[in-house]
Order: sequence, then C-alpha cells, then structure tokens
Amino acid sequence: MHTPSSSVPAPCLLCTERWRLAIIGFFGFVFVYALRVNMSVAIVCMVKADNSTGNSSDDNSQCSANGGSDSGNRGEFDWDKSVQSGILSSFFYGYIVTQIPGGWLAGRFGGKRVLGIAMIIVAVATLVLPSLARVDYRFVFALRILMGLASGVSFPTMHAMWGKWAPPSERSRLASFTYTGLMLGNIVTFIFSGLLCAYGGATFIWLFFWWVFVSDTPDTCPRITKAERDYIVNSIGDAPEKTFTVPWKSIAMSRALWVCLTAHFCNNWMHYTLLTSLPTFMKEVLHFDIKSNGVLSAVPYMVMMVTAISCGHVADYVRARCCSTKVTRRVVQALSFLGAGGMLVGAGFVNCESREMAVVLLALAVGFEGLCYSGYMVNQIDFAPRYAGVLFGISNCVSTIPGMVAPLVAGALTPDKTQEEWRNVFYVCGGFTLLGAIVFGGFAVTDTEPWAKDLDDVTSAEIIVKPAAASEKMEMAGVAEKNGTLAYDN
Repeated sequence: MHTPSSSVPAPCLLCTERWRLAIIGFFGFVFVYALRVNMSVAIVCMVKADNSTGNSSDDNSQCSANGGSDSGNRGEFDWDKSVQSGILSSFFYGYIVTQIPGGWLAGRFGGKRVLGIAMIIVAVATLVLPSLARVDYRFVFALRILMGLASGVSFPTMHAMWGKWAPPSERSRLASFTYTGLMLGNIVTFIFSGLLCAYGGATFIWLFFWWVFVSDTPDTCPRITKAERDYIVNSIGDAPEKTFTVPWKSIAMSRALWVCLTAHFCNNWMHYTLLTSLPTFMKEVLHFDIKSNGVLSAVPYMVMMVTAISCGHVADYVRARCCSTKVTRRVVQALSFLGAGGMLVGAGFVNCESREMAVVLLALAVGFEGLCYSGYMVNQIDFAPRYAGVLFGISNCVSTIPGMVAPLVAGALTPDKTQEEWRNVFYVCGGFTLLGAIVFGGFAVTDTEPWAKDLDDVTSAEIIVKPAAASEKMEMAGVAEKNGTLAYDN
C-alpha cells in the first residue's frame, strides 16, 4: 500500500483521466437534475387551468399590467392541487431512501456500476411517464418515486469516486466543476421545459460514454498514464483492496460529520425553497408572464454555474499558496451563507415596480450558494476520503427533508400571495443561512479523522506520540525517516 505524499509532480490536469471523469460526471449531473426538475416546470403546462379563483393579492394589482396576462392553459390533465403536490413531492420519498445505501453500494461495488444502472432506470422511467400519465395519475406517482430511488445514489456515488480520484490540491475544482452540471440541468429545464421525453432519450448517449470511458479507481483504469496514477496514489494513497467496511459508531460520534450535516441542511432549506418556489414568487409578486418566468428563473442558476466553477479554482489556489484547507473551507462557506442570506432578505423588500432589481438580488443569492461546492460539499472528502460516499449519503439523506418541508412552509406562509408574506419566507431562509455560517464557519474540520484511515497505511510517522522523554521522540523520528515513510495530513 502507498501512503500519501507530494513527491510526484502533477501532470497537466486537462490531459488526465480524472479530468475526463469530471467532464463526463458534469454531463451526468446535467441529466440527473434535468430529469429531476422537469416535472416541476412541465406540470404547469400539463394540467388544465383552474379558473375558479382569481388573484387574491390585491396589494400587487397595480403591477399586473407590467407582467402581461397568462392566457388560459389548455393542459391535457385534470389534476387538482393535491394530486399535483403529491406528484412533485413523491420524487423525494424515493430520493431520501437511497442516500445512505448509495454511498455503501458505491464503496462495495464501484461507483461506475451503481450510477450507470441508476441512470438507466431514470431514463426509462422518463420515457414511459407521458404515456402512463394518460392511463392513470397513480402511475406518475409510482414512476416519480422510482426515479427518486434511482437518483438518490448520484451524489453519494460521485463523492465516493472523487474520494479515490481527486488529489487534495484539486478537490475543489474537480468536484465543483462536476456538480455544476446540476445547474446547467436547471437552466435547460427552466428554458426548455416542454422537452420532457428528450432528456430520457439523450441520457442513453451519456450512458455510452460513462460505461466506456469511466473507471472506479486509477488502478482499474486501462487508459491512465503511469505518471498520473503515481501522482494520485502518492497524493491520496491506494484504494483499499479488502472488503469495504464502515465504522458506523465512529461516524455517528464524529463532530466533523455533524458540522458538515448542519451546513448541508441549512443550505438545502434555501436551495429547495428557491428551486420549488422561485417561479411562483416571480409570478405572484413580480408578475412575470409564463414565458419570461421560465427564462428568468434560469438566470440565477447561470450565475451559480459561473461562481461555482470560478470559486473551485480560487479555493485550490488560495489553499496552495497562503491558507490551510480548514481556513479555506470555513471562509468560503461562511461567505456563501452570509452572501446568499443577505441577498434573499433584500429581495423580499423589492416590489414589482422594481422587479429587475429583485431578479438581480435573487441571481446573486443563488450565485453565492454556488460557493458551497468549495465548502461543505467537498468537506467529507477532506476528513474521510475513504468513506466520502457513505458520509455524503448520510448528510444528503437528512438534508433531503427540506425538499419535502420547505415548499410546505413557503405555501403556509403565503396564503394571500403578498410581498409581505414572501418576505417571511426569505426571513426563514436567512435564519438557516446564518445558523449554517456560525456552525460551519466556527467548527468545520478538514484533517483526516482517525477512523477514516486505513490501518494498513499506518506507518511509524503516523503513530501518535504521547508526552515522553525527548530522546524517545527523536528515536521514533529517526526510525520513520530511515524507513522513508514520513507522511503528513493536509
């Protein structure tokens, strides 16, 4: 087994297999999110309009002329509000179930196989959904739950793969680039929401590249150069060859995990509130028409895509030049929380007469959220790269709860659809972002946890030296140096 070291020079990143994995993973997450979000947007046009009630927000009537009028929706399906809400939330019932198993399966059988099979299931379900919807809406419920079950393995699986592929000095940019695919998925879905089936068919093209060009580890990759393999192995160590076991008790007692989980939960409250309610806010408060709504709802995720990728490069640069990994993660994530929360609260005070400013503030809020891909999103890879998939599965499992609860809270807080009510929705998001900034900014951990180290990799230099005579310390250091096994955590 090899221990981490930095003695092997890094080959050009753009010509490497890990960069190929990042690119293919990027497009994979485009489809993961497009297939996940498309129903949220498409259902608006699928369902017949309910003309039984008018706009109850008299306070905003002065802006109605600016937004244009929504013409009668001649949708095909006669689904009431409860059926629509059930269809949209059913995805998360399946999604939350496979978070922890997804990380374990990736560690046990390899991320390539797990994510590949999951995407086949999601693609097929998307292709047959329109036809089965015409038979009975219960089939849509079932398919959405199935899609959630399959999609639930995506993040834990990718995290597990980066734990084996991403050297510490490149984790921010590789992971952030990969996960920005979900933002492009949002953008494509908001703008081209009518192409429900197209996403399912195009996914099979991506699957070809995934099965042919992706490998679970550097050791199993037939195309990797010796220089790249040596660099990865000397940076993060060999992938363990023994049976994959998980130290569940140590994980449950880990402060690092609970801090990261708290940040994840707080961020997801804001994320799912915006993802599910942003089009509604733009319609009810800012009075944008349906066509403008779709395009403008995509703008914040365009900004997020830019900030996530840019921050990944900046974070790795700062970490290599002047700051420790811990300081970098804490500062970046605190800036993400405070910036996003501040912009959201500010947007709540802008009325429809200045709706362009509201769009700018919302775009900046989501843009600040993009910094999280160099913060808590890669933190598990820092302190437990061997179990990154399992840890992210645990964290994402708990943090899926806001996906089910936040839209209900937003709906309960806005019965009359007024700006003042929506301001309360943004206050709640601001409270969660403040909590996340305090917890992660003050307590985040990046050093490799003792339980996350492979016992076979422990060398003389890694033995914890308890207080003893100076001569004993010098003797141990001499043995370690003689054996050439000195290794240091990042």
